[in-house]
Amino acid sequence: MMIFWEAQAASLPDGRMIARDQKQRSLGQAAANGRHTACDLQKESPLARMTLPERVRADYETMHLTTGPHPMKLLRESLLNVWRAADLIHARHGATVQIAGNVICRQRPGTAKGFVFISLEDETGVSNAIVDPNLFERFRLLITEEAFLLIEGEVQNSDSVVLIKTRDIRPLMHEALVGSESHDFH
Repeated sequence: MMIFWEAQAASLPDGRMIARDQKQRSLGQAAANGRHTACDLQKESPLARMTLPERVRADYETMHLTTGPHPMKLLRESLLNVWRAADLIHARHGATVQIAGNVICRQRPGTAKGFVFISLEDETGVSNAIVDPNLFERFRLLITEEAFLLIEGEVQNSDSVVLIKTRDIRPLMHEALVGSESHDFH
C-alpha cells in the first residue's frame, strides 16, 4: 500500500514533498515500535572504522576499482625520487628517471623484435616504458607477475610523447598496494 501511495504522490505537482513526509512518518513509526532503521544501526556498529588503505583494498577486492584515492597516492610521500606520470612531459630528453605504478598493460607485439611495452598507472595518469629483449629475459618473471613496478630508465621525449627506456626494474611492494589487473600479452 505504501508503494502505491508513493507512486501516486510522485504524480502530484508537489508529490516529492508528500513522499518525503510519508518516509519520515514511516521511520518514526519504526522507531516507536522498537525496530531499528539503517541510520540507527550505523550509529551502533561495534566495528572499528576502516582506514583509508583498508577502504581502497576492499574496493579493489570487491569491485576491481575504487572511488577513493589511487593506491599510488597512499605511497607518494615515500617515493621522493619517483616521477608522477603527469610530470614526465617536463623531463629532459636523455635524463635518468624513476617511474612507478600499477601495471595496467604489458605488450609484446610480434613486429617489435622482442621489445616489451609496459604501461604503469599512478594517481595522475599513465606512464610508458619500453624494455629491450635482453632485459625482458633477465626480468621475465618480475615483469609478467608483479602488479606494481618501479622502473628506472632514460627519458625518450619526442614531440611530447614520453617513453622510459628501461634500465632497471624492481617490484614495488607495500601492504597498502592493491590495484586492477593488467591486460597482457600472456
